[in-house]
Amino acid sequence: MASGQRAQWKGFVKFGEVSCGVALYTAASTSDRVTFNTINKATGNRVNRVFIDSETVDPVPKEKQTKGFEIDNGQYNTIDPEEVAATIPESTKTLEIEAFIPRSDVDDVYFDKPYYLTPDKIGGDAFLALRDGMNKSNVAANARTVLFRRMRTVLIRPHGKGLIATTMNYDYEVRSSKKAFEEMPKLKIEGEMLDLAKHIIATKKGEFDPATFDDRYEAALADLVKAKMEGKALPKPKKVEVSKPNDLLAALRESAGLMKAAASSDKPKRTAANANQGTARHRAARGTASKTSSARSAPHRKAG
Repeated sequence: MASGQRAQWKGFVKFGEVSCGVALYTAASTSDRVTFNTINKATGNRVNRVFIDSETVDPVPKEKQTKGFEIDNGQYNTIDPEEVAATIPESTKTLEIEAFIPRSDVDDVYFDKPYYLTPDKIGGDAFLALRDGMNKSNVAANARTVLFRRMRTVLIRPHGKGLIATTMNYDYEVRSSKKAFEEMPKLKIEGEMLDLAKHIIATKKGEFDPATFDDRYEAALADLVKAKMEGKALPKPKKVEVSKPNDLLAALRESAGLMKAAASSDKPKRTAANANQGTARHRAARGTASKTSSARSAPHRKAG
């Protein structure tokens, strides 16, 4: 991995009687998002979190806090930290591959968090044999290990020059889709309406390119921070009107006409550079906010 990036976990991956040293690196991070602190309006100072007793309203210091679960309304059984620690499984630092499964069998609703899996100094040949063998066989691997104090099931897949290991949600954590879709209208879309929908889909076909994803919320936050720093006001966003059922066919016809016009025009396509302008704005705003915050808080710092 690139220098400066610290491995989140180091251990071994084992398949059959073959094992090799590996390291896990975070593949997705929210550290670049705009973040806010809670501020006291009266003083302008940052607010600290304090735990209080729900009945006496007295502050409870950390050394007097413990875990517990509710057995009745307002009645709790407490558990000592030592008892909680005893339930943490012993770590063998080994990703034990239990089965290789067809990639088409994987339901991504179970995906939790992705990590890049790389060879750790020695055992690179075994790592490459695993990667290339999985690629040729078009399979993924189910593995188990203790990660961050919990026994986790991990799905391992070939990814670029290495592997990607995705922690998986347990079955009890994934809600059934039946309840979510139980109120779906029982309608059959056909005829012109279906043809127009298929036409719009055909004219909007593209390729999967995450570089063009535009985080409009983050960009809007960045614009807000920048405007506040400059003492400016932001224009109010326009509301999106939802198509009414009786206007759906007309909307589809209008969309199909617009798509045809767009396809025949010579307007330049949206590029990754365009999409990344929002990211650049929010990073610039973060930098401005950080510098301004440091300058404002400097006079309030106490020595020692």
